[in-house]
Amino acid sequence: MGDEMHYHDYLHLDKILNAQFPESTKRNLAAHDEMLFIIIHQAYELWFKQLHHEVDSVAAIMKKPALNDNSPELQTVVHRLNRAAIILRVLVHQVDILETMTPMDFPDFRDMLRPASGFQSWQFKELEAKLGLKFQDRHGQEYYISKLRTEHIGIIKKAESERSLLELVNDWLERMPLAPSYDENEKTFWVNYRNNYDASLDNVEKENLASFDEFFFEQSKKPARANDRHRSLTAKACRAALFIMLYRGYPLLQLPFQLLNSLLEIDEQLSSWRYRHMNMVHRMIGTRIGTGGSSGKDYLKAAADKHYIFKEIAQLNSFLIERRKLPVLSPHLERRLGFVAS
Repeated sequence: MGDEMHYHDYLHLDKILNAQFPESTKRNLAAHDEMLFIIIHQAYELWFKQLHHEVDSVAAIMKKPALNDNSPELQTVVHRLNRAAIILRVLVHQVDILETMTPMDFPDFRDMLRPASGFQSWQFKELEAKLGLKFQDRHGQEYYISKLRTEHIGIIKKAESERSLLELVNDWLERMPLAPSYDENEKTFWVNYRNNYDASLDNVEKENLASFDEFFFEQSKKPARANDRHRSLTAKACRAALFIMLYRGYPLLQLPFQLLNSLLEIDEQLSSWRYRHMNMVHRMIGTRIGTGGSSGKDYLKAAADKHYIFKEIAQLNSFLIERRKLPVLSPHLERRLGFVAS
């Protein structure tokens, strides 16, 4: 019986439940809410670890040279990305619990934390890098690692040097075999779509046509990894992504559409978390600087405004038209998209 697995031992509760050491307790000072503050942030770090687990597994699948868009592997990718989005939603709601601490409760222990800060969460910065946030696109490039330990900087830099999820998605979209290409054989589809898009634009929107041409017709050979802060997805990948969005009702495109939608949900939840965090900081400390030396709310707002990772996928929604005006697909392509044998 002594060797049987026990709930307490399996979860290592001795370590977890005895890992809270309030500074106020060490100094024999009253600060009831410091325990809440510690547990909330420990929970954040545990969820970040799970997010790494999900994103790493998705990246491992998408690094394969071929990914069948009608396969259990793609279903697994979509499932795990959806889970990541739901975890991020939980992180947003955890702010509700933290906000039960009032602005008068926080000063009871805040000064004891200096210079420790949530800004030193290397797991979160590593996660951003794995998803696709590049150094050149970060707000406060020099500051963002200045308060980290050397070993944690190394972890983040390693993640930045490897292929991100965004880059792997670009590769997957470029391999998409069903989206019409822009060569002489299939160019008619995109010419027709462009004409219909142009006709749908209001007079004040006509400049969107130039953006359309840049997004979908640029013939650049530049790889997605190039240091170009203005473009993460190639024109070929953008055409495939738009095609997926337009014809997602076909069976073969439903999972690819869910994948793209999951990425947008992840970005939305990350943005919601950043803004909730910013507003909470403003509520707690007003315009004071953060314990780690940042400008507090101002820094968080600038980062929240800038740190969108899948923004080019979101921007594709600017180029949609009514379903009834979509170009008619060839019978051969319709059969392929509908799992019907030719």
